[in-house]
Amino acid sequence: MNDRKVPVQAWITVFAGTAINLCLGILYAWSVWSKSLVNKELAGQTMDGINAGWTYLTNSEAATPFSVCIIVFTLLMIPGGKIQDKLGPKAGATIGGLLVAAGCIVAGLMKSYTGLIVGFGILGGMGMGIGYASPTPAALKWFAPQKRGVIAGLVVMGYGGAAIYIAPLAKYLINQYGITGSFIALGVFFALVVIVAGQMLLTPPVNYTPPEKATASRGDSATAVNWEGSQIVKTWQFWVLMLMFIFATQSGLLIISNAAGLLGTVGATIPFFAANAWILAAYGGLINASGRPGTGVYSDKWGRMKAYAFNCSLSAVCIMCMPLIIESKNVILLFIAVGIGYWQYGGLLSLMPSFVADFFGPKNLGLNYGLVFFGWGIGAFMPKLGGVIQDKTGSLDMAFYVSGSLLMVSVVLALLLKRPDDSHVLAGQKEKVRALVAAKA
Repeated sequence: MNDRKVPVQAWITVFAGTAINLCLGILYAWSVWSKSLVNKELAGQTMDGINAGWTYLTNSEAATPFSVCIIVFTLLMIPGGKIQDKLGPKAGATIGGLLVAAGCIVAGLMKSYTGLIVGFGILGGMGMGIGYASPTPAALKWFAPQKRGVIAGLVVMGYGGAAIYIAPLAKYLINQYGITGSFIALGVFFALVVIVAGQMLLTPPVNYTPPEKATASRGDSATAVNWEGSQIVKTWQFWVLMLMFIFATQSGLLIISNAAGLLGTVGATIPFFAANAWILAAYGGLINASGRPGTGVYSDKWGRMKAYAFNCSLSAVCIMCMPLIIESKNVILLFIAVGIGYWQYGGLLSLMPSFVADFFGPKNLGLNYGLVFFGWGIGAFMPKLGGVIQDKTGSLDMAFYVSGSLLMVSVVLALLLKRPDDSHVLAGQKEKVRALVAAKA
């Protein structure tokens, strides 16, 4: 295996995809806006000063745009995958990025709960679904199977790492120009980035073969057969992958949607943390981003199932301990536990496209991953459920216990998983070729 033989365009595609995802990943900084919008005692009342025109929200209300965004994101991944497979990654990435930019601007201008749902939730979710479906499949087609984990991790690292800079930048913009100004400024910036980076995404020529030789040393080694979307949904592995996506996603989104609030609670007696609760969201973004290529490295060596089980087991322990950590007011333990949760969640987003490519081939990865990705959207139930539980009980304790239990179920599923038998798919493809040749003759 020699990286120097990989075409320069392969790496341009990888890092252009990372840049695009750095814009699409505004979702992971939502807790910064949520913290500025939520005030349970003043909910329904209009703000004044720099945020005049905006209305205070409850925890449940503030979770709604986030959850809507995730649901729409999920639904648009399938058409986004089709756009990538048929029109190429440039079209999908550019359209998606511009929709996210437009959504930010609409949310800022409307200054309302409805505007947040329409702009951030619907338009933003549409843009994320269409845009996110393009960079990873395009990049993976340039590389051999044994590098899929780390390459997928590098591309999606941008989405997870977006909170590293968006969280502090959004906090600064909110303080200086208000909630409206923060959304509009970021929308304009995103539009400029995706227009440039989107044009750099290319898929390899039809007859291209990765310079690295494929290996088959792992139990979950990659298939050489390209499955159709209609075929993968008939396998039990597809449904197990979707369940694994749901159970691992819900815990990560629960942490992400409450990161700033958690530090505000645990660090309430420490003036610096009380005034800068966004730091946990930014730190989480760093770990989320690092966990994607990081998990990709050991998943390429250990196998996808073992890497998934390792990450989710550690995360389950941490999330079940969150009520005790919150009660203890221990900021160090909070950062450790949240960091592991972010790492697990970040790793999930590099593992899943690699799982799908290994199990069902790279050719139709845009659509096939979009189908499995539906599980990510279903996992969005937990932030909303967490908000409801917090409003009713005054804490997230029960949500943490439910979330940790689901993670442990996902570990069992991962350990039972194996690559589907592709012999019948290959036989069917050969039969089609023979029939086509006979028809031409």
